[in-house]
Amino acid sequence: MRSDSPRSCARAFVVTLLVMAGLLDVLNADDSGYALWPHMVVLVLGFAALLWPARRRPEWLTPQLRTGAPAVASLLFTVGSLLLSRQAPFGPGETVVLLSLLFIAVRHCPQPWAVVCGVLNGAALLGTPARFYQDDSSNLLGFMVLALVLIGLVGALAAFLRTQDYRRAVAVVETRRAERVAIAADLHDFVAHHVTGILVQTQMARMMATTRPEGLDGVLAGIERAATEALASMRRTVGVLRDTGPDAADRRPVGDLAGIAELTDGFASPVQHVTLDRDPAVPDDLPHEVQAAAFRVVQEALTNVRRHAADATRITVRLRHDGRRLEVEVTDDGRGGTQLPAAAHGGGFGLVGLTERVTALGGALRAGPPAGQTQGWEVRALFPTAKV
Repeated sequence: MRSDSPRSCARAFVVTLLVMAGLLDVLNADDSGYALWPHMVVLVLGFAALLWPARRRPEWLTPQLRTGAPAVASLLFTVGSLLLSRQAPFGPGETVVLLSLLFIAVRHCPQPWAVVCGVLNGAALLGTPARFYQDDSSNLLGFMVLALVLIGLVGALAAFLRTQDYRRAVAVVETRRAERVAIAADLHDFVAHHVTGILVQTQMARMMATTRPEGLDGVLAGIERAATEALASMRRTVGVLRDTGPDAADRRPVGDLAGIAELTDGFASPVQHVTLDRDPAVPDDLPHEVQAAAFRVVQEALTNVRRHAADATRITVRLRHDGRRLEVEVTDDGRGGTQLPAAAHGGGFGLVGLTERVTALGGALRAGPPAGQTQGWEVRALFPTAKV
């Protein structure tokens, strides 16, 4: 047997108190000899506005209608009793209803209806003591001051919560915008990596067309593979940007340690040999953020080899783990010679963005000539492998 949730129990308790307060209003009205139907109209409208289940609420029953109609009915009741110079009681039921509707109006009604409905409910609550204390100014003033205090407290609480809702909504929008900017950065780096490979291998194919035509098939296959991967990256990323569901972030094309092997295999060409040296001690269950950043380090390093060291013949990618840190190292033997067009240089997020990503995870990044050597280039990143 399933027990009721605390929220359901609290709702049942509040509904019970509200109904009991309404019954007190009805009993007071019956004892006073005043017509019962005005009280019933106000209470029925108020109870319908407060207790109608949200899932079964029709579209036309907007927050402004829910909060405005009972307030108008209460004001008409008050004006009628004053015009007829007949005392009409007011009780806790109508007071609680109007305060609750004031809260809903200020927090949930769209602008400028929040102000209009809030003023209507506040005015209705302020007017209720005037029905009974028409000739007793001292008691009337006391009850009106008490009503003003209650209106101020409830209105301030509702306004505060509305502000918090707005800030939360803005934070969600900003988070989604930042996520899409990050996805766009990923898309740029992925496509730039593959397009740079296509450009280099196209130049290589043009040179081999006259010197080694028998080797063109491997180069053309590499171009085809790079173009296919670029299109796949764009398709995945555009799908993520269009999808606002909860699983969208899981499909970010950021890569992982397993993807490094595919990355190095796809980079290799007939004149550039890539070796992946992965220490068996490197675990497969490292934090996803570390794996994604390690993948991006290798990707950016290989892209820079093609942009700035197209003459490199040997590239080595090393992955090491000492139990506390993951070391990612990419070295090449290039001299910095490249024949890429000027338009293919620069742009993108490069090592600056990569450094920011690595340091954000508590790691460190170094890029420069290998120690003790006059040629070649080395990119080395260290990541703490504790939970990020």
